[in-house]
Amino acid sequence: MLRRIGIGVALLFAAIAAANTGHSNERYPSQPVRIIVPFGPGSLSDIMARIVADGLSAKWKQQVIVENRPGVAGSAAAAKVAPDGYTLMITSNGHTVIGLTNKNLPFDPVKDFTGITRISSLPMSLIVNLDVPAENLKELVALAKASPGKLNFTSPGLASTAYIAAALFRQHAHINVQHIPYKSAPESLTAILRGDAQMYFAAVNLALEQVQGKKVRVIAMATEKRVADMPNVPTFREAGLEFVYDSWFGLMAPAGVKPEILQQLNRDTIAVLQSPETQARMAKQSAMIVFDEPGAFDKIIREETDKMASIFKTQ
Repeated sequence: MLRRIGIGVALLFAAIAAANTGHSNERYPSQPVRIIVPFGPGSLSDIMARIVADGLSAKWKQQVIVENRPGVAGSAAAAKVAPDGYTLMITSNGHTVIGLTNKNLPFDPVKDFTGITRISSLPMSLIVNLDVPAENLKELVALAKASPGKLNFTSPGLASTAYIAAALFRQHAHINVQHIPYKSAPESLTAILRGDAQMYFAAVNLALEQVQGKKVRVIAMATEKRVADMPNVPTFREAGLEFVYDSWFGLMAPAGVKPEILQQLNRDTIAVLQSPETQARMAKQSAMIVFDEPGAFDKIIREETDKMASIFKTQ
């Protein structure tokens, strides 16, 4: 009888311990996974998130939900959840400047997150309104230097890839051009079409139709090599300016996620990125698939955050 009681007590304590460890004894993922996107529906981050979510859902046979929570609130929500691997975040280069553009953040963009892997890079093109009297980069830079502060550029905000690209370009070219912020990439593009703004760093998928329709003029690509969708457009280097801007989108988790779960997330996400279905969907967005070994994405985030801090001091 005492032996049976002892076994019963042991089983009870084992059950309590298992309950208190949450998901530790379960195969990951054993329930739906949420991917927070700190941008609105239809944004490039949202599109990237849904491509990855569909691939992971099919691989895991588990629902992966995309939740749009635009702004700092979205990143804060992803930073403060339990680090169990069931809440992730997809964001862009803008994550590296969020602490520079928001002085009272309720989280640390570097310390409170762990990088899983980048998922894609989107070529950025410098486009101008057709009324701008410059046919190429040399003429555009000369025009800006001849009239400091007269030309302007637009972006969807200070933490957007378009703004970061323009800030870097402004620094590399040593020109004084003003910033006109809008709420979204489509609004920024519309401002160029209307002539309300003169310059914009647009993702290729947004700019291509307007360029082909001869509604804007494309000046140069901020890439290492020419882009297949715009083979006749030179890179900045080819046009005479040592300037490359590598825009990226990446998958992150709150700091503290167990190493084995991070390893699985990295491995499974890369497998999804290498699938023909994902490659086809990325190609439709003119996106180039990129991925990293565990820990490499963290290094990129740290280095870019430090680099942006020095740049933003001069802006």
